[in-house]
Amino acid sequence: MKSPLRNRREWQMVSAATGLGCSVVVSLLITVVGGVYLDRWLGTEPLFTLLGLALGLATAGYMLYELATLGQPTRRRGRQGESDGSERESQAQEE
Repeated sequence: MKSPLRNRREWQMVSAATGLGCSVVVSLLITVVGGVYLDRWLGTEPLFTLLGLALGLATAGYMLYELATLGQPTRRRGRQGESDGSERESQAQEE
C-alpha cells in the first residue's frame, strides 16, 4: 500500500499540525479547568472560568501564529535587537 504522504516535508507539516492541535487542546483544558476550580474554591462563579477561557484562547492564537511563521525565511529568533546569527555567518562567508 502506497503512503499518501510522499516526502519528508509533508510528514513534517502533518506532525507540526498535530502538535499544534494537541497544544491547543491541552492549553485550553488546563486554563478552563483551573478557572473552574478557582471559581469553586473562591465562590466567584464565572469570573476565573471566563479568564481561563480568554487566556487559553490567547495562548492558542499565539501558538497558531508561531506555526504560521515557522517556515518563513525572514523570521528572526530571540529578543528584540538580537539576531539569529545569520549576519555573522554571511560576514564570515564574504571574507
